[in-house]
Amino acid sequence: MEIRGNRECADCGTRWSYYETGEIACPNCGGLRSVGRDEERRLHTDGSATLDLSPVKEALADRPLVETVEDVRERCREYRRQRGFVRGGDLLDLDETYLVASELLLVVGEYERSLSSGTLDAATDDKEQLYVLSLLELDRPPADRVPPSFESARALAYARAVGEYRSDLLEWLDASDGEYPAVRTALGRLEDHLRRVEALDGSVEPATAERLVEIAREIGRYLREDDELALVRAQDRLDSLR
Repeated sequence: MEIRGNRECADCGTRWSYYETGEIACPNCGGLRSVGRDEERRLHTDGSATLDLSPVKEALADRPLVETVEDVRERCREYRRQRGFVRGGDLLDLDETYLVASELLLVVGEYERSLSSGTLDAATDDKEQLYVLSLLELDRPPADRVPPSFESARALAYARAVGEYRSDLLEWLDASDGEYPAVRTALGRLEDHLRRVEALDGSVEPATAERLVEIAREIGRYLREDDELALVRAQDRLDSLR
């Protein structure tokens, strides 16, 4: 949505930036009546959410990983719900934290299902546990470290994250003065590959899922920095996908 992000409280006169805080209430008195002080409305889709997984990690001292799954899901779900990629008209990157939250949301569910079905044994299958613990530290493992049992979950998570980023890119383009035909073409081709991952239920190589992230980031970099080589790299990566 397009808003006037610099606000002034109608009750106490305090000024704050909604773009930075994501809060409609006055930070001084809590009042909900405010007026915008910007001359122009700006596109804003991002919130002020942070992904706090410290309570989950603390709980692991006394509980097995599988018992924290619902808490992890809820925290990642709420974080993603509040996030976007345009802040006060400025286009943001598809950041690591968003990718981790998207992946955790699906991977912990896969981990829980694998344990309950007997596919995994929590006492012996350390690779899967270590992978989830790495994500809980907001460390996104490279494609060659993804356990086979998590490959589909990771691919689906990335495809959905890229799809959400792509939607904000298009919204940003629609609000801008430029035409960007080459970008719109690239985003259309990217959508075709995202649909393919969904249709295959994530059954693609981890490197392919990673490439989708790289393409989205390169397109975003081109739009933020007018880096023509970034768009060329995105187009080359699209050409390499099959």
